Amino acid sequence: MLGDREAMVLDVRGLDVHGVGYVDVTIAYRDGTTTTARLGSESVPEGMRRGDVVLVSTAMSLVIAIRRPDGAPGAPPAASD
Repeated sequence: MLGDREAMVLDVRGLDVHGVGYVDVTIAYRDGTTTTARLGSESVPEGMRRGDVVLVSTAMSLVIAIRRPDGAPGAPPAASD
């Protein structure tokens, strides 16, 4: 099952494993549940920090990517037709 949920970033920690960048992120969903995920640095917005509101993409209940909501500071511009 694929989906996106809004969440708030509680903690962000960058790390390097054999020259490859990863980010450990702890997020809280609106329903009060929290989760921690280790993602490649390409799967999170640049400059993400504690308190940011983000959209969390999941597949089978696992976090696969995090992005800023459309219109949020630092979010990519919306596509125009």
